[in-house]
Amino acid sequence: MRKWSGGVLILLLAVILILRYSNFMMVKPPPPPQKQQTAYDFFHTQPSNDSTSKEDSNGDNKPVQSKAKRQQSVDIRPHLIDVEGLSYLYYFLSNVTKEESKALLVWAQNQMRLLLSRSDALPETAQGIKEAAIAWKELLSLVVDSKSSDFGKKEKDCPYYVSALSFNTSVLGGGTSVLDIPCGLVEDSSITVIGIPDGQQGSFQIELTGSQLPEEPKPPIVLHYNVILPGDNLKKEPVIFQNSWTTELGWGKEERCPPDHSSTNFSKVDGLVKCNARVLRSTVEDISNASHPNGDKLANVSTGAHVSANFPFVEGSQFTATLWAGVEGFHMTVNGRHETSFAYREKLEPWLVSGINLEGGLGLVSVLAKGLPVSENLDLAVDVEHLKAPPISKKRLVMLIGVFSTGNNFERRMALRRSWMQYQAVRSGSVAVRFFIGLNKNTQVNFELWRESQAYGDIQLMPFVDYYSLISLKTIAICTLGTKVLSAQYIMKTDDDAFVRIDEVLSSLKGKDSNGLLYGQISFESQPHRDKDNKWYISTEEWPHSSFPPWAHGPGYIISRDIAKFIVQGHQERVLKLFKLEDVAMGIWIEQFKEHGHKVQYINDDRFHNAGCETDYILAHYQNPRMVLCLWEKLQKEHEPNCCE
Repeated sequence: MRKWSGGVLILLLAVILILRYSNFMMVKPPPPPQKQQTAYDFFHTQPSNDSTSKEDSNGDNKPVQSKAKRQQSVDIRPHLIDVEGLSYLYYFLSNVTKEESKALLVWAQNQMRLLLSRSDALPETAQGIKEAAIAWKELLSLVVDSKSSDFGKKEKDCPYYVSALSFNTSVLGGGTSVLDIPCGLVEDSSITVIGIPDGQQGSFQIELTGSQLPEEPKPPIVLHYNVILPGDNLKKEPVIFQNSWTTELGWGKEERCPPDHSSTNFSKVDGLVKCNARVLRSTVEDISNASHPNGDKLANVSTGAHVSANFPFVEGSQFTATLWAGVEGFHMTVNGRHETSFAYREKLEPWLVSGINLEGGLGLVSVLAKGLPVSENLDLAVDVEHLKAPPISKKRLVMLIGVFSTGNNFERRMALRRSWMQYQAVRSGSVAVRFFIGLNKNTQVNFELWRESQAYGDIQLMPFVDYYSLISLKTIAICTLGTKVLSAQYIMKTDDDAFVRIDEVLSSLKGKDSNGLLYGQISFESQPHRDKDNKWYISTEEWPHSSFPPWAHGPGYIISRDIAKFIVQGHQERVLKLFKLEDVAMGIWIEQFKEHGHKVQYINDDRFHNAGCETDYILAHYQNPRMVLCLWEKLQKEHEPNCCE
């Protein structure tokens, strides 16, 4: 009996093992982990949608997407994450009225919040949101205070110039702050330092610093300008070093002038060389070995005279150095001669500058900052009502024009309001123009910007700090405003230094198919910049391909409504790639629009990029406020908007 029972027990165990093995063989193995999505995957992945999309059912040669493929699209989408400060940005105090919140129409859209919460967000998104939350809190507090009866308006919150004179010491220590810059710098702002180098210290430094956050050990250094003096008998090679510093990245890549012999970087900034280099030692040898025609060597060669002629800073000799902000970078002129240029670095742009520090062996005579951004004095303005954005009718707009601007570009925006924003198409309400502006780290700039937005009704604030690397988020915001808030047939993007001939734009659009349109100066063949020192550097992780799809140059281009709707929906569903170069990003999104079976019209027109000196143009770029007003005056009086420097 025990033997039989034992045999049965063994048999039962064998059966159980067989059944378990069979079930194991029938169970599908877990899917392999999803690899990180590449740009190619973005191009060839359909967005998830619960219902059949229009292009799936309109008869195009595009197969209906299967549920399995749709599910795959959902699985590989970037997920949503918590971002520090984002919740506060969406917390509106009851003190902000419905009328005031018109500047936050796009900000309040859920699409923007989803966009900022993506796990694959642009690299500077988290910092831009965190800093914006601090700025937003300070701004709301100031707005509330301004409504009280005892809130007094200061004389000049954003003055045109500031200066400091006659420091008593010739040795500055600990990064002496010599001047505050109230509202940052803009293009063509300049800082002039007059001083006398003290050779006992051997060097001196000029630093442009940014606003300091509470948790930062010290403020970011937008530009560090370090001068090494030659010393007695040329014991040291005189040189100028330039660099930048942030808490997260530390010191950046150092640039020197004259460059070392191994340097192969001959790039220019605003068309100016990075270093007006002269090899000092070889020149000294040439001078000391020089002979008169009769063969006698030159006597009493003055080394000091030579140094002053070949190096801009000399011990005991007064100098005048002017540092000015260009389009692409900072430029230093010493005693009337251009010496160095330094390209702007990411997150270290002119509008961030809040102060000037000096350190080392320098007797400071004076420092003057001028050409600073000046906000409009709304209390004295007589044409506010005339410049206000007209009300939008309930019918569809012909076009929404989104203008990229930064907070302290007050003068540029006023020039546009007084010029091409006075076209009849704009004043009648068939074309709407809106400025898209991120928050500033400077509280006073934000407050002036808020007052401006309430006065003119043409500003849309963005819930992030206005870093260059985040501007493609503004492009999505323009599409959101033109499709979700307003209803526009066409959407145009431009910049606040552009003169737009709206009559020519509308005339050119007549007769064109209003679907699948990209209209502008189009680049059909372009490659990503792989040089890390280039402002438009793109890594292989950001873009693995050797070329870009067709894209239109950023100063001005137009897309049709269907493309804008596709972009908004695609980003809401998190299936479109985020890319930091906004004009190229538009080309990438349109490429994916094509991948969904839509036809695209690439209409190239060279009239979208012009210096303003020719008659036949649609858009003139790189125009300062004076030139913008000149072009408008010439158009009104002579019917030809031509102004040349």
